[in-house]
Amino acid sequence: MSDPEELEVVGVGNALVDVLSHEDDALVTKLGLERGVMTMVDHEAVERVYAAQGPTVEVSGGSAANTIAGLASFGAAAGFIGKVGPDEFGRVFAHDLEALGVRFGATSSNGSGPTGRCHIIVTPDAERTMCTFLGVASDLQPDDVDEALVARAQVTYLEGYLFDQPAAKHAFRQAAAVAHRSGRRVALTLSDPFCVHRHRDEFLDLVEHAVEVLFANEEEICALYDFDDFDDALQRVRRHTDVAALTRGKRGSVVVAGDEVHVIDAVPVDRLVDTTGAGDQYAAGFLYGLTHGRDLVTCGRLGSLAAAEAVGHLGPRPETSLRALAAPLLG
Repeated sequence: MSDPEELEVVGVGNALVDVLSHEDDALVTKLGLERGVMTMVDHEAVERVYAAQGPTVEVSGGSAANTIAGLASFGAAAGFIGKVGPDEFGRVFAHDLEALGVRFGATSSNGSGPTGRCHIIVTPDAERTMCTFLGVASDLQPDDVDEALVARAQVTYLEGYLFDQPAAKHAFRQAAAVAHRSGRRVALTLSDPFCVHRHRDEFLDLVEHAVEVLFANEEEICALYDFDDFDDALQRVRRHTDVAALTRGKRGSVVVAGDEVHVIDAVPVDRLVDTTGAGDQYAAGFLYGLTHGRDLVTCGRLGSLAAAEAVGHLGPRPETSLRALAAPLLG
């Protein structure tokens, strides 16, 4: 275990509460949503989705926060920076992280803005279609970044979704600058292919000049370099960042670092329930290994193990101790 004054990872991202339900594909069509992707919506639209959903499960979420929860399940010392509203959802979000032992560097909005929500429709094939209302999460400002928390962390993990909001984008860059001034590393998750398409030039600049560890799925990395072929994108990214962990669903993942290329098998699952959070938990396992001095193959295997746990139940956060599941890998 690290010195108690040091954190393994601090995440910076949208503080959201996930509202999940199992539905037929017909509801996705009826609501006019694009299946399998995340759509940004306003408060009126998210209320319309909520009214159309059947019974729901409400859990604290947000991509980076899910990764931080996964790291806590591994036993890591972790922190999170985000913004919640002065409402019940905000109190639930804070409680859930603090109950895991996560150092919560979020701030509460002084105005009347609500805590952000992500409504997730899970179809029978376990695909998830998301409608996100950011609420005050998008109001994250550079002054909201707890610089002491960032300076204490070996890795600052940044959520690509933040690039959809100008104010939050500045907070994102502020956290990266503090991490580098402190001699720490920065990790980035590209989050969503549509997010990449909207901000390709800025993401390319970050990957080349400000990020040491990159997480992306196959579609996202191809979008970043505007390639149709995964192998072409892989060859490009290996020249632009120290480490890239690229997930490919049931085909596992590929980890590249300079001349190293490691193909990691996916961990088989008995029953695929919900793919929500699979990428977030892959990042948790990988970062846990990386911050504990494990080789890249072990990092990838830890990521695959955590992702497999995530897809076996409804919701994006671990229901089983990842530390216990990983014991054979960790020796």
